[in-house]
Amino acid sequence: MATATLPLQATTPTRRRNRERGTLGRAAKIAAMAVAAFLTLGPVVWTLWTSLTPLDSATGERPVGLAAYADVFTQVDMWLLVWNSALVTGLCAAGQMITAAMAGYVFAKMEFRGKNLLFGMVLATMMVPMQVTIVPVFMLIRGMGLSDTLLALIIPAIPTAFGTFLMRQYFLGLPHELGEAAALDGAGPFRTFFSIFAPLAAPGLAIVGILAFNYHWNEFFRPLIMLISEQNFTLPLGLVTLQGNLGTGSVATVLAGVVLSMIPALIVFIVGNKPLREGLTAGSNK
Repeated sequence: MATATLPLQATTPTRRRNRERGTLGRAAKIAAMAVAAFLTLGPVVWTLWTSLTPLDSATGERPVGLAAYADVFTQVDMWLLVWNSALVTGLCAAGQMITAAMAGYVFAKMEFRGKNLLFGMVLATMMVPMQVTIVPVFMLIRGMGLSDTLLALIIPAIPTAFGTFLMRQYFLGLPHELGEAAALDGAGPFRTFFSIFAPLAAPGLAIVGILAFNYHWNEFFRPLIMLISEQNFTLPLGLVTLQGNLGTGSVATVLAGVVLSMIPALIVFIVGNKPLREGLTAGSNK
């Protein structure tokens, strides 16, 4: 009996050390996640709290309330800014989804001379900063008579190199036999695309649309260059006026405008969260 208990006694310290290592590992993971959560959510919580506690210049106190949000609607035409941003962002996202899907399908499923060279040129445009191309784009827009209009923001944003690359990779993962079967049934390239491949690429299109929405909803540089009239301002550009002359505006009012501008993007993310996850994990399930 004594000899039978020796291995158990010998393994007890080893098990104890393993449990301690496991506890330390879990504690390290929890600490790392806590730090990441703080760095991610800390600025958001601070922005929300500051917008709810504006400084009362008369008493010097910070009462909790929605006064800063009311100031946003009195200082700027918030509904017009939201409408302009929604129009520009929606058309840019829809245009990018259409052009990326069609271009990605051509590069993935059709053969023609110079295809790889042309696709390389499309990818090369991703390496060119917007600041380099903004001047020739502005001159083209002005030559077309579209300066200081919302079309000046929509038309140049419809082609997307990243969306084309993303959809090409997605279409490459779909079985080529589907197109061959459709061709045997007499379907042409357009019908094959719209009836077979486009529905199967819905998760990939969701990724393109959500990324395009988030980017153009928060875009500031191009509207700053292209727009002059206040009635054409988008939301990020219009919220700058809340800062006041030489930054003398209320910080709480500015942050209240920021919080309001975050709501549509948050709604789009919540609605598109499932298609986004399906699109990102589609390649691993094939």
